[in-house]
Amino acid sequence: MGIRTGAQYIEALKSRKPEVWLNGKIVENILDEPYFKQPALEIAKLYDMQHDPAYQEDLSVVCEETGERIATSFLMPHNYEDIMKRSKAFEIVARQTFGLMGRTPDFLNTVVTSLAQNSWFLRKYNEDWATNIENYYKHLRDNDIFLTHAIVNPQNDRSKNSHEQADQFTHLGVVEERAEGIIVRGAKMLATLAALTDEVIIYSFPGFAPGDERYALAFAVPVDVKGLKIICREPVQDGTRSTFDHPLASRYEEMDALLVFEDVLVPWDKVFLYNNVEAANLLYPLTGIAEQPAHQSGVRGYIKLKFAVEVACKVADSIGADQYLHVQRDLGELIQNTEVIRSLLRTAEHEYTVTEHGEARLNPVVLETIRGMMPDMYPRTIEVMQAIGAGGLLMMPTEADFLNEELRPTIDRHYGGRAGIDAEARMKIFKLAWDLCGEAFGMRALQYERYYTGDPVRKRAIFYNKYKKDHSLDLANAILSKEGSVKEPQTN
Repeated sequence: MGIRTGAQYIEALKSRKPEVWLNGKIVENILDEPYFKQPALEIAKLYDMQHDPAYQEDLSVVCEETGERIATSFLMPHNYEDIMKRSKAFEIVARQTFGLMGRTPDFLNTVVTSLAQNSWFLRKYNEDWATNIENYYKHLRDNDIFLTHAIVNPQNDRSKNSHEQADQFTHLGVVEERAEGIIVRGAKMLATLAALTDEVIIYSFPGFAPGDERYALAFAVPVDVKGLKIICREPVQDGTRSTFDHPLASRYEEMDALLVFEDVLVPWDKVFLYNNVEAANLLYPLTGIAEQPAHQSGVRGYIKLKFAVEVACKVADSIGADQYLHVQRDLGELIQNTEVIRSLLRTAEHEYTVTEHGEARLNPVVLETIRGMMPDMYPRTIEVMQAIGAGGLLMMPTEADFLNEELRPTIDRHYGGRAGIDAEARMKIFKLAWDLCGEAFGMRALQYERYYTGDPVRKRAIFYNKYKKDHSLDLANAILSKEGSVKEPQTN
């Protein structure tokens, strides 16, 4: 089939019956639930863009193996041209959702593509694992499958490893082996957009210890597999809110979910890693599944940051606040932050290397620098937006107020901005800002940037320790070596 259309994606949603729990009830039909409808339509637009002549050459490539067009995110990167083609595709998708949907299909496409391109790693441990991931990549690529993933354990007793938890299957692990596959039980999070996807892939960050063997696994199953519960967090909107009052929350809400596996059968041909602590701990550092999705998330994060900065600038301009020096200083800082991220992306892309297995990877130090800076830069943008909007962010009429003929003249008189900005124009800007800096939608988007790659404190500490190990601090050592030893004072 190759690239699919939005209609084909919607039909696939209709054909599945996953066990999705929302607000204490099972969702019988995903598209009949107002909360899910608009986000599903936004995803469908992304699939339709692959067929739009204006975007098709950027968002798809012709597969050498099948002759069909496939999503560019399935392109295995071998050189700089491949890297930049993927980068352009990532940016087009990110711009469509203003960077606010972090788990669009291209994200996990890059993960599985990298796993398949590095199947040599799995083959060192088990020939079947390597064959399975290669076949699964082709399955995703040729059918344009939309994946979610869950790679983090629930926050239970974080002082203990998985095998030390009070309940043996609090965390996802293997119960038993059968002729047809493995039976898994337990939970993983944070499965973003799970209810709107086709399948789920499970793998984990490093950190397994001896005794964690049953929890060291990677596999994939359909989201409607028997025994899988998708428990959604509290929604930040109900699917009926006005696009005027909530232009972002009404469109781009990404539902996160806890996945609970209750004796789910995983066929052997969908098992990519199992019962091997060493392999599970080395999967991230050796296969490129850190660098390749970091490219997509870096581009998306840049677009999201740029969007939020532009909204902050619009807020300041709409009320004439950008005439003040301190506001100009703050906005200048935010704009420079976007330029830093843009420049880091170009540097990471330009300073690529090709592994001995033929995979082109971006500079990992630069990518990790982006990941280290975004948890500070994005919250800073929201903080400045809140300060500039101030009390005006709390005092906004609704769309219904604007539509009331009796009330409208009063609103027009008292809610306008600087010269040339009428009440409706100013309120559209401020409502856009409120969705980002005041609404639960915006707070989730902020928390996402802080933690989507892990604990930023721990990540930066890991970065420092690796830097210290890999660099000899030549500049400092050079001057220290010139000085020699301290001379003993002379005595008469």
